[in-house]
Amino acid sequence: MGHHRAIAIVAALALISAGRIRGDDAASRVARPDDAGGNSYYPGNRAPLVRSPFVKLPIGSIRPKGWLLEYLGRQRTGLTGHLGGISYWLQKRDNAWLSREGKGVHGWEEVPYWLRGYGDLAYVLDDPAMLAETKVWIEAIIGSARPNGDFGPDRHFDDDGSRDYWPNMLVLYCLESHYEHSGDPRVITLMTRYFRYLLALPDSKLLTHYWQKIRGGDNLYSVTWLYERTGDPFLLDLGRKLHRLTSNWEMHDDLPSWHNVNIAQGFREPATYYRQSGDPADLKATYDDFHLVRQRYGQVPGGMFGGDENCRPGHGDPRQAIETCGIVEQMLSDEILLRITGDSSWADHCEDVAFNTFPAAVMPDFRGFRYLTAPNLVLGDEKSHSPGLDNAGSCLLMNPLSSRCCQHNLSIGWPYFAENLWLGTSDNGLCAAIYAPGAVSARVGDGASVTWDEETRYPFSDTIRLVLHSGKRTAFPLYLRVPRWCAQPSLTLNGKRVPVGAAAGDYIRISRTWSDGDTIVLRLPFPLRVRRWAANGASATVDYGPLSFSLDIPTLSEHIDSARTALRGAAWQAGVRPADWPATILRPAAPWNYALVLPGGPVGDALSVEWRPWPADNFPFTPGSSPLVIRARARRAPEWTLDQYGLASPVPKSPVATSGPTQEVTLIPMGAARLRISAFPVSVDR
Repeated sequence: MGHHRAIAIVAALALISAGRIRGDDAASRVARPDDAGGNSYYPGNRAPLVRSPFVKLPIGSIRPKGWLLEYLGRQRTGLTGHLGGISYWLQKRDNAWLSREGKGVHGWEEVPYWLRGYGDLAYVLDDPAMLAETKVWIEAIIGSARPNGDFGPDRHFDDDGSRDYWPNMLVLYCLESHYEHSGDPRVITLMTRYFRYLLALPDSKLLTHYWQKIRGGDNLYSVTWLYERTGDPFLLDLGRKLHRLTSNWEMHDDLPSWHNVNIAQGFREPATYYRQSGDPADLKATYDDFHLVRQRYGQVPGGMFGGDENCRPGHGDPRQAIETCGIVEQMLSDEILLRITGDSSWADHCEDVAFNTFPAAVMPDFRGFRYLTAPNLVLGDEKSHSPGLDNAGSCLLMNPLSSRCCQHNLSIGWPYFAENLWLGTSDNGLCAAIYAPGAVSARVGDGASVTWDEETRYPFSDTIRLVLHSGKRTAFPLYLRVPRWCAQPSLTLNGKRVPVGAAAGDYIRISRTWSDGDTIVLRLPFPLRVRRWAANGASATVDYGPLSFSLDIPTLSEHIDSARTALRGAAWQAGVRPADWPATILRPAAPWNYALVLPGGPVGDALSVEWRPWPADNFPFTPGSSPLVIRARARRAPEWTLDQYGLASPVPKSPVATSGPTQEVTLIPMGAARLRISAFPVSVDR
């Protein structure tokens, strides 16, 4: 995601096309979809907001299939689906979120963190029991509206008596999803009255304390969401006020906070405001923040950065970790920024995080997770690894009862991902923006309803097959994203090859009159490549298409008492049996300290891809189920060991001294490796 692309977006780069073919079918490549118009069927691009190329489709428009449906099903039967009966903060008795007066306990971020993901999971899966449970909370939240326009828990700060609006920022996402699913007009009424109430507050009473001030962009996002639907001018006044009172995310060469979750969600605030301000400097600030963090702490695979809880100078090695909260908030930021800018690099980045980092933070059955996950993580035990990590306590243990922020917030990762696979376009078309198996149904062109079935095993396959279902012939444009790593995509339409030219990082646009049964096959050939991380000892990461790879470390697992090992502040409901939700220790059962042996010639001389059968359970994110592995040559690096903190010591500078014979080692997709070495030292071939 380089500065050249950022500058192109900021400057509103005109459409670029090449390889156009004549006739009814028009295929071209474009830097981003046209934003000159507005979608006739879905809210977006209301003046005077800066036009966006994409609009989000209503929840329920996209139905996941294949491995994604399996993953969402595991989330339903795992921690997210059961958390309402586990979490101390989700119990219904005396819960401030269920009180008409906003009184009671449990009135902070935990309920909306969980409900954002739980409710959207219910909508995406159309699960009757989950929909009913979601309705209980939504009805109570709507019913808590007060005469002055405020709603939700009546929570104030002790020092100055000002209101804590941070939890409400989160629950607004829940109300927006409920509206998209149901069309409930009470949501519009509540949000309009609430935002009038916020606008009337003096500056000294709005966004007064740390969390709400640093994360005010979440509030601004919801103000823009409502303006797209009502056009009430006062909302623009509130937007300016919120931007003014939010912490400054447009600092030069610095950030208002180096807390990892604050970064992952806060850095998008200037781009959110850009839609209202129209000032390219606001949009550029978001890109600058992203690149600043990656330059200092993100010279690692998997898309994230070495924040632990807080980024620290001198701690950018791939053994530094990221909170699970930070992972899912980064994915959400990528999805929002993709819609705002049309810049395909945000979709690339979302896939990088979703495929390579997020799965390793959670147990395969979704019944356990860890607070912190790193690209190089070779021990997941109950011990504290501070000060090697910024956090004390058992932060690397897979513990379902611990880490109350991530315990609730991790629920948004896959449902939000599924909702953004397809986007509506401003020219009444559709875009396959993020690739995964599923189907989308939407209105296009002159208002016809169509469905695209997406058949793929991406990211474990380079082929995406799209089949159209339509009741009549319909003209509309279809956009297909080409990832930056793909230099030579190929396309067939109804079996006929369509020339598209090199389009890495662009979109393929097909404009035609479509018929029922039309079939597109998009192939995105996976390059086998090695990335070197100069800032971390010239270490190396092996990539194949959208996947990064880790050493396959044989792992011993052990269940232990989750209650005894939970981090400070964890709590659960009376009657919960910790034995039903054990914590899991993961230990290496074989050496992990290998250096890759890489020749000076083509990487294919040292690396080979091996394909395996697709897993019968449709879940490819475990070492034994991955449908592809990479064979590599390596030697042991004896000085690379666990350090005094129980962490893999920093990657030795390459070329590294090695001993013993050259061995063949197996690399597996990074997301399947819950213990992993993903950034390797390199040994010179001899």
